[in-house]
Amino acid sequence: KLSKELSRRATGKTLYILDEPTTGLHFEDVRKLLEVLHSLVDQGNTVVVIEHNLDVIKTADWIIDIGPEGGDGGGAIVATGTPEQVAEVPESHTGRYLAPMLDAARSAAE
Repeated sequence: KLSKELSRRATGKTLYILDEPTTGLHFEDVRKLLEVLHSLVDQGNTVVVIEHNLDVIKTADWIIDIGPEGGDGGGAIVATGTPEQVAEVPESHTGRYLAPMLDAARSAAE
């Protein structure tokens, strides 16, 4: 479905909503998907991704972390902001696992 949509003429005014797009993908396919999604944003489109994959989450411009748990234990906004901001929120399970990934990426860049 995504490839069919992407083959259409770009308007730069499209809202794309993807629910767990990385499920079942090889890590190299995830990398390619991220390139496509960032390209869509660079063209002026808006991309909303519902995802648990931290490799995707860490590349987001903005995160809305909903939880703190799943099901009946969830549904509240736990944290919002950039990946770095969410990583600083103690109540955020996402932030707790995201922080070491961001630290490792910073260390590798230095």
